[in-house]
Amino acid sequence: MSPVEQWPPFDGTSAAADIIIVGTGPAGAAYARILSEERPDLLIFHFDAGPVVSDPPGAHVKNLLDDEARASAQRRSEGPAPTDHAMTDTMAGYASDAARIVRPGTYLLDDGYRVGDQVGLPALAFSTNVGGMGAHWTCACPRPGESERIEFLQDLDDLLDEAERLLGVSADLMADAPLAGEVRKRLSEGLDGRRTRAVGPMPLAVRREADGRLWWSGSDVVFGDVTRANPHHRLFPQTLVTKVRTAAGEVRGVDVRCLVDGSTATIDAPVVVVAADAFRTPQLLWASGIRPPALGRYLNDQPQVVHAVKLRDVPPQAASRAAGPIDEASGVSWVPFTVAEPFHGQVMQLDASPVPYDGDILPGEVVGLGWFCAKDIREKDRVEFDDQIQDGFGMPAMKVHYELTEADRRSIAAATSQMVAIGDLLGEAVFGDPIEFPPGASLHYQGTTRMGQHDDGRSVCDDTCRVWGTTGLYVAGNGVIPTAMACNPTLTTVALAVRGARAIAGAAVPTQPSAERLGSHA
Repeated sequence: MSPVEQWPPFDGTSAAADIIIVGTGPAGAAYARILSEERPDLLIFHFDAGPVVSDPPGAHVKNLLDDEARASAQRRSEGPAPTDHAMTDTMAGYASDAARIVRPGTYLLDDGYRVGDQVGLPALAFSTNVGGMGAHWTCACPRPGESERIEFLQDLDDLLDEAERLLGVSADLMADAPLAGEVRKRLSEGLDGRRTRAVGPMPLAVRREADGRLWWSGSDVVFGDVTRANPHHRLFPQTLVTKVRTAAGEVRGVDVRCLVDGSTATIDAPVVVVAADAFRTPQLLWASGIRPPALGRYLNDQPQVVHAVKLRDVPPQAASRAAGPIDEASGVSWVPFTVAEPFHGQVMQLDASPVPYDGDILPGEVVGLGWFCAKDIREKDRVEFDDQIQDGFGMPAMKVHYELTEADRRSIAAATSQMVAIGDLLGEAVFGDPIEFPPGASLHYQGTTRMGQHDDGRSVCDDTCRVWGTTGLYVAGNGVIPTAMACNPTLTTVALAVRGARAIAGAAVPTQPSAERLGSHA
């Protein structure tokens, strides 16, 4: 990576940059990458509250082949109070009906995840590390379709193309995994005749190395060599941005606190990009006194239902190809969202059964089905912030107001019914009926800093991701997505970050030469 350092001397003295980026997940990394490509003259200070847990910084923990190293990276991603649970693989909890699922590398909100007798988001989870949730995600990168698309972005397909480049997306790399063809054949026979979007291989952010191993994309891939070689991009881990400073409707910079020793500093900059996540981005804006009416509102998660089946009647030739071990995410098939069937499905062949199973199982013969439903988006589903109570980082505490509507219940019921029918097509159920995960389990939180065409109180930013009413302030991440998406949001999130970064690259920044701002850090 370009220099990774703690801010010296962190004694409260001020410094200056051209652009400040808050958060190093795929969206924050996309800003750094595009700006490094298009405006390498700009001095970028990039802050993350979490530690570096991989080499290169931001890499996916699945690329850490040593179990102890991966466990350490996951524990260090778990915020102010890491768990002491044993190392588990990323399929742990797949068949769980626990009320508050927690996955390695993430941590739950202790309080405030529901109000009164509301449903809330009991499985609301975070990661705090360089790379953000991009160090722990499934790497699924489907394109949005039909009503998932943002209709007022005429260049959306170009942006999605660019996002695929940054993430290293391929729909073909694992399409010929053992038994994958048989799975897609059965899915297509049962579904394609009535659907406007056909079943296919899931586009995945992954590449195959020269030695044959897979490298799963994290923020390291998005940063790319150009960012790592950019001497004007400076990454500061374990540094919390506590306030975005503004005056007369313009950004002036940020206040930061070192989480290692508690010291503080002020950094001047005319442009700030907040790419924390769908909860901590509005939290920082709120703490900074930047409070557009839609901030934190239109919160939506994706109701999620899971199932698992063992393939029946596996053809002998297919079985012979499944003789060896497979990666746990081999052969991911995709059932795209449609308006008529408002849910998105991913069918993942597992390297083992998620629950104890009697009898022999070929690698890939047990298939996990995960269906994500589009949320009925409402303004009153929201996260609020309490200035009188602090969270573990000393920021305003969160309080989630969230309900499932009758429309949501119908979608969940329809998704469950379809999942049972598809399970019957594929084989025999492994753990009985499908399981509805608790709200928040999808980790696909959206809408809290949503994009819009007009400053009418129903959006936080414009179509370049600039916050309404504040010159130089941009937001990024899943929270910017304004539509009811059921598909995995990362590809769209990176696409929107590309749009914002291009807008900054074309603007009149900086006001003084970057070299002068480097000072003693050149």
